[in-house]
Amino acid sequence: MNSTSQCRSTTILAVRRDGKVAIGGDGQVTIGNTVVKQDARKIHSLFDGKVLIGFAGAAADAFALMERFESKLKEFNGNVVRSAHELAKEWRTDRILRRLESLLAVVDRENSLLISGSGDVIVPEEGVLAIGSGGSFAEAAARALLKHSRLSAEEITREALLIAGRICIYTNENIHVETLA
Repeated sequence: MNSTSQCRSTTILAVRRDGKVAIGGDGQVTIGNTVVKQDARKIHSLFDGKVLIGFAGAAADAFALMERFESKLKEFNGNVVRSAHELAKEWRTDRILRRLESLLAVVDRENSLLISGSGDVIVPEEGVLAIGSGGSFAEAAARALLKHSRLSAEEITREALLIAGRICIYTNENIHVETLA
């Protein structure tokens, strides 16, 4: 994403620990430098609750991409990795889709993936994936908590997002977290 299309107004974080994965996001939506909503839900369940997805960027673009991703999941029988690669390929090559400005964080029981419009499908290191304006803050906090605590994936996700919300002006402390075991 170029510098004029910075992902603002959200933080999404996914953490894996002890065979569980948690993904969470804050509730803030901003337009420019104005907060327009405090309690948005940016984490959604797909494929009968087997896949969780979070988004950062333009909401309308993210919903369009989530619908496309869900259709890929159905087409490829729930294969998250194949669906992600097919969506990324389509997103990059389609003239209209490539104008969509959003990032997707996708998790299932085995996989954590970041999908971008530039055709990237990235598997994060150490089971931590973060996107959005507060993503770096949340990721740093989550890595420290993974290393120096016995907190669960859900607890780490929630606490790291709260820390990001205290630092990033585009992130609030209205946190929603979902888990898969």
